[in-house]
Amino acid sequence: MPASEELRNNGVVKNVGEARETPTGAPQEELATGERSTRNRVARSILDHGPSTVAELAGRLGLTQAAVRRHLDALVADDVVEAREQRVYGARTRGRPAKVFALTDCGRDAFDQSYDQLAADALRWIQERFGGDEAVVAFARARIAEQAAAYREAIEAAAPEERTEALAKALSADGYAATARSAPVGEQLCQHHCPVVHVAEKFPQLCEAETEIFSQLLGTHVQRLATIAHGDGVCTTFIPKISQTTHNASASTAGRNPA
Repeated sequence: MPASEELRNNGVVKNVGEARETPTGAPQEELATGERSTRNRVARSILDHGPSTVAELAGRLGLTQAAVRRHLDALVADDVVEAREQRVYGARTRGRPAKVFALTDCGRDAFDQSYDQLAADALRWIQERFGGDEAVVAFARARIAEQAAAYREAIEAAAPEERTEALAKALSADGYAATARSAPVGEQLCQHHCPVVHVAEKFPQLCEAETEIFSQLLGTHVQRLATIAHGDGVCTTFIPKISQTTHNASASTAGRNPA
């Protein structure tokens, strides 16, 4: 099967057990990989054909109904698919409606989407129709300001020396996988993932607005040293000790450390 037909995030199918030798000598890890591949095929078939019965899936995939049920049980447990009663159009026959399995929102999101392209197209349209780069900056600032309400609450509840850590935890809750660590004359806020990286590659104003809001939230000048959107492995923001900075100074623009 071509790679494009596999789930984009195979992590939706959980690994089963640690790698170990089976009586036949095949590593358990290889068996688990095969299980994931088959479950991906089951989910893909539901995506391509819509809500399906066990019998329909077995026929399309060349599997026994017992095998299909086993894979569906695992997919249901992982919130990839859900069981529903089959919708009947017209006169209803006797007996209970057949059970069909459909993708959940989580399962559908595991396949390739065009959200990044849609967002980039929308920002480009704003840029061309409503004031160029200034319009994009205004949008970026409004977007991050709305997100920052939860960040501000977390920071204000923390002790001054724990505010960077509080911000990191709040960012992680939004999918940024952030950590805080000490640096020689301050701290570094590291974001190991960026949910909007593909859009930020085209519109760095998103990174710049984020840096500005970090400065406002922490009450100090901050410096963006690296960004994933710029090709770096981690988005890194340097936060100097407040005693060495001017309170509420403006943030530097996003980008690579000139050094």
